[in-house]
Amino acid sequence: MNHNTNKRFIPFVKHRNKFFLFSAIFALVGVILLFTAGLNLGIDFQSGSKVEVMTDDSFTAEQVNEDFSQAGSGYEPDEITLAGDSNEMAHASFVGTLGQEEIAEIQTYFIDKYGQEPSVSTVSPQVGQELAQNALVSVLIASVGIILYVTIRFEFWYGVASIAALVHDAFFIIVVFSIVQFEVNVPFIAAVLTIVGYSINDTIVTFDRIRENMREQEETETFEDLAHVVDVSLNQTLARSINTVLTVVFAAGAIFFLGGEAIRSFAFALLIGLIAGTYSSLFLASQLWLSWKWKSLQRQKNKPKENDPEDLEPEV
Repeated sequence: MNHNTNKRFIPFVKHRNKFFLFSAIFALVGVILLFTAGLNLGIDFQSGSKVEVMTDDSFTAEQVNEDFSQAGSGYEPDEITLAGDSNEMAHASFVGTLGQEEIAEIQTYFIDKYGQEPSVSTVSPQVGQELAQNALVSVLIASVGIILYVTIRFEFWYGVASIAALVHDAFFIIVVFSIVQFEVNVPFIAAVLTIVGYSINDTIVTFDRIRENMREQEETETFEDLAHVVDVSLNQTLARSINTVLTVVFAAGAIFFLGGEAIRSFAFALLIGLIAGTYSSLFLASQLWLSWKWKSLQRQKNKPKENDPEDLEPEV
C-alpha cells in the first residue's frame, strides 16, 4: 500500500489522543451529572399513573391542568403531553399510583364534561423495576451477541473496540437526557437499541475496510504502518458514513419537529445517538482497535521463544 497521501487525506490517527481526552472528559462530566441532576424517569420506570383524555375539539396544557384541578380533589399532573392532529388528545402523567376512588373521580369528571371516558394505566413499583431490569438485560444481551459475532467475523480486538464504542454511544445519550431532563421511558430504550444497531453497522463497515487494507499492506512492523491502514480506511469510508448519517438525521429531525410531543423524546434520542454513533465510528472505535492491536503485536514480539532442545549446546 502506498503511503503517499493526497490533499483530501485526513490524518485521523494523528489526533487520537485528543479524541480520547474529549471522551474521557465527557464521561467524567456525565458521571457527575448523573449523580447530581439524575434522569427524568417516566412512569414506565417508576410507580405512577397515566390518564389519557380526549375531546371533540382541542386541548391546551393549561386547560388540561385546570380540568384536573377541578376534578374533585384538585389533581396536579406531573407532566402533560398533547397528541393528535389538532391536540384532541392529552396524556397526563402522575408520579405515584392513583387509587380506585381517585380514578373513578377523574373519569366521572371528564365523562360529564367531554362525554368520553378517560383511559387510565397504572405502573406499580414492581413493574417499573422489572421494566428497568429488562431494558438493561436487553442491552447486555445485545452487547454480548455483538462482541461474539465481531470476534468470530473479525478478531477479538475488533469486538472489544465495538463494544467500547457502543457503551460510549449509549452513555452519551443518557448524559444528554440528564442535561435536558427529557423523560426517560420505554420509547427511549427503543431509541437506544436502534442506535446500537446503527452504530455497530457503521463500525463494522469501517472494520471490514481495515481488514481488507491489512491484507493489502505489504508489512505492518511499525505503529506507523498500522496507523496508515486505519487512516486510509477511515478516509475511504468517510463519505459513506456522512451520507448515511445525514439521511437518517433528516428523517429523525422531521419526526422531532413534526411528530408531536408523544414521540419527541424518541426522536431526540435518535438524533443524539446518530451524532454519537458517527463520532465513535470515526474517532473512537478504530483508534481503540489501533492502540490495542499494536500493544498485542508488541507483546507477541517480546514474548520469549521457547528454546529448542536440539539447539542447546551440550555441557562439557
